Amino acid sequence: MEARESGGQMQTSYVQLSTGGLLRNVTMELVAGEQLLFLTWSVSTNSLLFLNLASFSPLKIRLGGTLQNKVIYETQQQACTASFIKSSSEMFGFSQGCLALSRWDELNTFFREAGAEVIFGLNALNGRTIASDGSAKGAWNSSNAEALIRYTVNKNFTIFGWELGNELSGSGIGTSVAPDQYASDITNLHDIVRKTYASLGKRKKKPLVLAPGGFYDANWLTEFINKTPKNSLQVVTHHIYNLGPGDDTHLIDRILDPSYLDGGSSPFSGLQGILKSSGSSAVAWVGEAGGAYNSGHNLVTNAFVFSFWYLDQLGMASSYNTKTYCRQSLVGGNYGLLNPTTFVPNPDYYSALLWHRLMGTKVLSTSFSGTKKIRAYAHCSKKSQGITILLINLDGNTIANVHVSTENAITIQTAQQHHQNRRSEFAHVREEYHLTAGGDDLHSQTVLLNGKVLAVNNTSGSIPSMEPVEARLSDPITIAPFSIVFAHIANVTVPACMSNS
Repeated sequence: MEARESGGQMQTSYVQLSTGGLLRNVTMELVAGEQLLFLTWSVSTNSLLFLNLASFSPLKIRLGGTLQNKVIYETQQQACTASFIKSSSEMFGFSQGCLALSRWDELNTFFREAGAEVIFGLNALNGRTIASDGSAKGAWNSSNAEALIRYTVNKNFTIFGWELGNELSGSGIGTSVAPDQYASDITNLHDIVRKTYASLGKRKKKPLVLAPGGFYDANWLTEFINKTPKNSLQVVTHHIYNLGPGDDTHLIDRILDPSYLDGGSSPFSGLQGILKSSGSSAVAWVGEAGGAYNSGHNLVTNAFVFSFWYLDQLGMASSYNTKTYCRQSLVGGNYGLLNPTTFVPNPDYYSALLWHRLMGTKVLSTSFSGTKKIRAYAHCSKKSQGITILLINLDGNTIANVHVSTENAITIQTAQQHHQNRRSEFAHVREEYHLTAGGDDLHSQTVLLNGKVLAVNNTSGSIPSMEPVEARLSDPITIAPFSIVFAHIANVTVPACMSNS
């Protein structure tokens, strides 16, 4: 489908948004998926990549993907002798490859300097055989991974989490591992992490153990979680590509369909139900989400229109108590936050950065009346008082005027200000961030903030400042067709935002 134009007769819709009490208390964090392990360019000399990462500090980076399942790690006793080579006869279309310790050193040094925290995916197929039915049999041979973990500790590299496997749960991609065997393998990984990091005492926080990094399958996950010892697994990760293949001609139709977006809640609610019924203390993460699989679609999943899906996913995931959301990818495919050649940010980079800066950890309940084409989410503001509202207009022909009301709202002002009617001008305004597509083209890779193009500085490579415009509190929030608005209301809050819980 081509980008929809906002032509025709323009309409104005008046809608009501109500924000209420605390819905969830999450530490929603952004993770950028990454495929840097075997690329030939040097991360240490790429200043724009460094600046893009540092803008999110602390940003989590997940290093992994399909080929992590069959990679071998160089050890101090066994040098690398193999590189990934395309081969149609091999599983995943590649021969077995090797991760050199020099590359591992380079990546860890770079990410440490950029303020990024690493989640690393381990080679879960090592030691297994593939049966005639296509499934993977036998236990994971952890010796090679254990050598890498010990090397990492000895080098004083900080790893935020070790994740076992990529898309081997359920029916799997390429092959699959049974849930009871996966539970046993996770117990093994937990023991390795516990023993290896024991020598550090309390000097360093022990890394998390994550799994399975596959697509939501209720039966498989239920058995896996129930058979995994409660203290062995800290994070249950699942992947989301709910828009279908990247070459599907209906991608934009789905992105702009509120009913289709609503259907994306099923994995979130289902996984929360499984975790609750199992009694597990593990939390849910989206371990990888590119929306459209097979590397996405150029000028869709790397263009302005994809921010509708991406930000809606972040809002929805938070409302279902998802603690972390990993976007596929930082660099790579047609769904990267950065252009894979120039490292210039794509529109979703700026959308993610505004979320990162404005949306706090407390999720507020919201109700919305007037149209289904407006998506609305509200959080207590991040590192500031008040609330921040995210509004997404999926309609290309309607300007929406949104009136906000808050349940048990408190206006933040002093008694003296109230009685003497000397409230500051700031108390009468809110801050708004309006995102629109360059040239009003949903396929555009240029994004405008409050009417001004967002672009990196050609000389320094620095990210542009993202300043809001002010609007009177008494006025409705006006959302242009096919646009996104973050509205920060600083002087009004709700009791949930004032609580320490």
